[in-house]
Amino acid sequence: MDLSRHLRHFLVVAEELHFGHAAEVLGIAQPPLSQSIQRLERELGAELFDRSRRQIELTAAGRLLVGEAGRFLAGEERLRTMMRQAGEGELGTLRVGVPPEIPAVTLQALLRRVTEDTPGLHLELHELTVPEQLRRLASAQLDAGLVHHPVDTPGLLYGPVVRIPLGVVLPRISPLASPSAPARSEPQPEPQRRSGARPWEIELADLAGHDLVVFPRETSPAWYDHLLDVCRTKGFSPVRLRHARNPEFLLGLVLAGHGVAFEQEAMARREPRVIWRPLAGDPLQRGICVAWPERSAHPAATRFAVLAAEILAQHGTAGTPPPALGVTPSPEPRPWSVVFTP
Repeated sequence: MDLSRHLRHFLVVAEELHFGHAAEVLGIAQPPLSQSIQRLERELGAELFDRSRRQIELTAAGRLLVGEAGRFLAGEERLRTMMRQAGEGELGTLRVGVPPEIPAVTLQALLRRVTEDTPGLHLELHELTVPEQLRRLASAQLDAGLVHHPVDTPGLLYGPVVRIPLGVVLPRISPLASPSAPARSEPQPEPQRRSGARPWEIELADLAGHDLVVFPRETSPAWYDHLLDVCRTKGFSPVRLRHARNPEFLLGLVLAGHGVAFEQEAMARREPRVIWRPLAGDPLQRGICVAWPERSAHPAATRFAVLAAEILAQHGTAGTPPPALGVTPSPEPRPWSVVFTP
């Protein structure tokens, strides 16, 4: 029995108190309407209309049903709307894995954008390495993950890939950070460089003789191997590899003179005693995108992948992280507010 349809018929008859008029309002013939009300009465076990007079009237049960039927149909509509929104990824929880090195400003922008775009969707973020994300995606413990490229795991779908250029992170006392190659935040005359070069960029070969501070291979094997291959091809074979999982530990090793590191500028700006330099030709570009299971995909995964790509492109490729809310950026470059004396 289609209870909702019979209740709608009942409410129209209760409003008109005339089967003929109610049938006209509903756009159906009177006999099917009378049969619908009779079936509803049999189903509920009570007479809803007093038909003993020329003008039909609601019985006590009918008067009670008017209010209950309205609430029932309103609840059904809310349920349908909720399920439709959930099916379209507008409601519910999306479990997302993020790698540890994602800058805080990027996470803030991503969370804010998702809240603005889909206020009914809750992002449940998990800090995980790429292999950990891939395992959880395969076991349905995650709905989506931000993974580094190259990656080729069967059974996954991938959103737009964002390429984030990496530069070299050095101590400010490093010869490569000398006044002949000033920081971007210190406007000085541009040194003579090859045609088309950006100010104060560094060739990978310039790093020869240095150790390299890098994430452990197990956190992202394919990207790790690619990074070292590019370094060797461009003339930089690190004397020693030092591994750091945590960005703060990485910066600490760089500060201690235990090597250089490759990161995006936003991460290097956490520590005023290090300096960031662009690499000539952008040979190291970290590819990152959203991945999600092909089978039983979360309805919000595709939309989230597009939003995440937009945020990563804005915050990952920008030279300077955006200012805090309510702060007007200065039109001129400004030096660091912290004075460091080696």
